[in-house]
Order: sequence, then C-alpha cells, then structure tokens
Amino acid sequence: MTTTTTGADARDEDPRPGGPADSAFVRACRRRPGPHTPVWFMRQAGRSLPEYRAIRANVAMLDSCRRPDLVTEITLQPVRRHGVDAAILFSDIVVPVAAAGVDLDIVPGTGPVVAEPVRTLPDVERIRPITRDDVSYVDEAVRMLVAELGDTPLIGFAGAPFTLASYLVEGGPSRTHAKTKAMMHGQPELWHALCARLAEVTLEFLRVQVAAGVSAVQLFDSWAGALSEADYRRFVLPHSAGVLAGLADAGVPRIHFGVGTGELLGAMGEAGADVVGVDWRTPLDAATRRIGPERAVQGNLDPCVLFAPWPVVEGEVRRILEQGRSAPGHVFNLGHGVLPETDPDVLTRVVALVHELSAESGDRG
Repeated sequence: MTTTTTGADARDEDPRPGGPADSAFVRACRRRPGPHTPVWFMRQAGRSLPEYRAIRANVAMLDSCRRPDLVTEITLQPVRRHGVDAAILFSDIVVPVAAAGVDLDIVPGTGPVVAEPVRTLPDVERIRPITRDDVSYVDEAVRMLVAELGDTPLIGFAGAPFTLASYLVEGGPSRTHAKTKAMMHGQPELWHALCARLAEVTLEFLRVQVAAGVSAVQLFDSWAGALSEADYRRFVLPHSAGVLAGLADAGVPRIHFGVGTGELLGAMGEAGADVVGVDWRTPLDAATRRIGPERAVQGNLDPCVLFAPWPVVEGEVRRILEQGRSAPGHVFNLGHGVLPETDPDVLTRVVALVHELSAESGDRG
C-alpha cells in the first residue's frame, strides 16, 4: 500500500525550527537534510547497561513495562550515556496483547510464553480490543518522557501482527514457525481473523503513544524473514499495511523493521512505512534499490561487529555511512538489537564517530 500524494506532501513539509520534529532523526525519516546522520540503537535501553541491570533487579519484565517511573528511567539511560539522537520507549511487543486479555509471561532466557496458544476462532475472539485505559501506564510514561527529553525525539513501537500471531500460535518463540505456517496455509480464514484482530490491537496501542507525544513509531516484524515473498504478500502484508495506513495521518514518521527480510524489502516498503529498517545481511545501497526512492532506510551495523577491535568497528561504520548516502534518508542503527554482552563504551564511540564522519562529509541523513 502506498500513501497518497497529498499525505506524502503533508508529511514532507519542513517542520518548524526547534523541537523533536526538527531533530536530525525526524528530518532523516522525512528525507530532509540535517546536521548529521542520526543514530540510535535497537535495544539501546536494556541489558548491555549496568544501570539497567541494577534498576531491573528483582522486577519482572512485564511489571517493569507497567511502571511509568521505571519505563521513564530505563528509556532515558542510553540517551544520557551515549548521546543518541532518539530515545525508544522501553516496553515489549507483547504488552498490548497481555492488555487484550491473553494469558502470557515473559520468561527470562526464553521470551514470551503463552498459556493457551490460539487454535480456534473462539480463541481469537477472546482477544479483546484495547483502549487507552488498558495501557494507561504507557500513556503516562510517554508523557513523562516527552517532558524529560526536550528536543530529543521519542520513538514509540509495537510488534507487527505476524510476529505477534506467531507467538500466540506457537505458544512461544520458535525456530521453524511450523504451527504458524500450518495455520496460514491450512486454515487461512482463521489466520486472517487472528491477524486482523492483532492489527486492531496494535494500531490502538500505537495511537495511544502518538496521542501522548511520541515523535515516530516503529513496527517490529521480528520473524517475517521466515516467510517467502509470496507468503508475505498473501498472509502478512495486508495486516501490516492496515496498521501503517491507520497512522498515515498521525503526523509522525513510521518505521517498519524485520530480521532476515532482504528478499522482502520491496514488499515491506509497499506496506506504507516512511522508513524501512534493514538488517545487516543486505547492504544499504542494495536495500535502497529494492525499497525505492520514496522511503528512507535505517541500519545496519551487525551487532556482533561491536565485539571486534575498534579499527574494525570504525571501518564498518564508514562503509555503512557510505552505502547510506545512496538513500534519500538514512538513520544509522544496528541490523538488530544490542546484544547483552556489548561494551556500552563502544556504543558511545560509535555515536560520536557517526556524528563526526557524517558532519565532516556533508552526509546529512
């Protein structure tokens, strides 16, 4: 799905001077020049930071996502430490699903585990629509963060319908997604009913964040790379497009990201995002050719490169910035999330290097 000319023109207008809407990050998302290439990291707020581990001690993941004070502090930690160009709301993709009545838990070392996996239409119908009141703690946290961040933009996020559906059908993380694919192909009506319900929940979750003041949103489709392009177009694209279309008039850039999606980048661009995230497997110049000139790109340093000697890290940062120049807008990021063992000081050096190199070269996002 593509946006209309009128909508695209409205979103591409130069923002007023100052504030998050005029930040390097938002300008790059809107394919506008800025002072430097902006940089933030997926999972920047979390396990690699000792201050995060300290504040999360003895607090369960879902509980921490429901405490605005903790959400605010954890979200701010990497901004203070690294000087990144954007904060991302600390939460989890299953938060709105739990708010919709699904019995689940986030098990340390495993991930989301669903008590009763979805198998029938009545199972789908038990997933109720959500309202702002169901996730009032997210609304409160976003408002607190916007006040604290000042000119630094805050990114809201949610899980895409396919990835959420995969957890609900499999009962937890899966390497093969066998049950998910079996439902897609064997019970397509049930599959589409499930994804439609999850798209509704996801859209409302993102609307709450936008209303509270986030400057951009990211839709994570972590497991979409498990699919062929044909299956993605048939079983996934309509639902992701519905979420993104529902935010077309929200006034904030929309980012769409998945892992292992090199062959899906064109289709993901068609889903309607303003920015398409690229994992480390596909060079940004090649990704730009697949996505097209109407969208910015985000990425895509391999998170494992951060464990290499600094000259290697620097060389990879230079390469990605060079390839990112082919895109109409580039937000520097990792090709997936920060790994828990990552040295935070390396992340701080990467931020400074991206700013330095892009400002010197005139590579302005």
